Amino acid sequence: MHDPLGVALLGSTGSIGTSTLRVLSRHVERFTAVALTANGNVEALAEQVHAWSPSFVGVVSGTPPAGSNWRTGPECLIEAASRSDVDIVLNAVVGAAGLQATLAALGAGKRVALANKETLVVAGPVVMAAASNGKGSLVPVDSEHSAILQCLAGRRPEEIRRLVITASGGPFRTWPSARIATATVADALNHPTWRMGAKITIDSATLANKALEVIEAHYLFGVPYDRIDVVVHPQSIVHSFVEFTDGSTLAQLGVPSMELPILYALTHPERLPDEGVPRFDPVTAGSLDFEPVRHADFPALGLGIAAGRTGGAAPAVFNAANEAAVAAFLAGQLTFGQISERIAGALDDLSGRPGETLEDLLAADAEARRHVKSRLLC
Repeated sequence: MHDPLGVALLGSTGSIGTSTLRVLSRHVERFTAVALTANGNVEALAEQVHAWSPSFVGVVSGTPPAGSNWRTGPECLIEAASRSDVDIVLNAVVGAAGLQATLAALGAGKRVALANKETLVVAGPVVMAAASNGKGSLVPVDSEHSAILQCLAGRRPEEIRRLVITASGGPFRTWPSARIATATVADALNHPTWRMGAKITIDSATLANKALEVIEAHYLFGVPYDRIDVVVHPQSIVHSFVEFTDGSTLAQLGVPSMELPILYALTHPERLPDEGVPRFDPVTAGSLDFEPVRHADFPALGLGIAAGRTGGAAPAVFNAANEAAVAAFLAGQLTFGQISERIAGALDDLSGRPGETLEDLLAADAEARRHVKSRLLC
């Protein structure tokens, strides 16, 4: 019997983090949480520390309890990801803040279970080079990319004709255009099938999340953009399709729960028996519907895919502008319709910036955030 694998959970108090701890609690003979970090939810983190007794605890922006030896600041993410007692780093940090920790983990030879899609959007070539040059590995946690990974098991890249990523359509799938533009924060946070953090829920409402996923799939699976499609599937049962060159199409199905792709990312390519996720029942699921994307009403998707095609600094600009615009919307400083307008403005002005090095990409990220913030009153 081997000792349990040590897991560093970055973003432990968010929706992915808490789901991961539920998965780990069902498999304590295989995994143990040796490092926990959170952004600023000190109270929730303290409860997790009490339950798991990790050897490392970090908080990025909060104040640790008196007398604790918690690490603080953004550097705690890198420290947690690089520890010698860590075998797997599950990166559930929201936004581009997770990039440096992913690179550190790959450089230290860790398996990175990646729920932080922005890492590949901002610096895809840099991250993939780090994964191939070191002893580390990259396994996706997003349900869509986990589905593709499962469908591709044992297949050669040249056998892939097309990837089809499914989208729930978000809360505004059936809304008319004029109503979407004036949607409130409460409207946008009312997702019909998934319970997620605020930022990713807004991204789902704008479909910016699907743009991020298309860019991520391009890097993870080496498939050109013109062979990656998005289709709306409101039931969120089919998580993605893979079409092969002989015309066969495989799909991965499951109830809308992140616990299954989290477990698979921890065990890939093995499958571990687990009774914690509700089983998919085709009879009770009923009909499964698929619809085309309404691109004119959800322009963030097209903006992001176009940025991916442009390459260089453009994906980093798209991601950073989106993060800044979503934060402003949540703070009441922008309308819902202005999110995509601010992204488009940043891409128009900044897509041509240099993007060859990590320093270039981080500079483009910072400039895109300044661009959006400087136009909040426009």
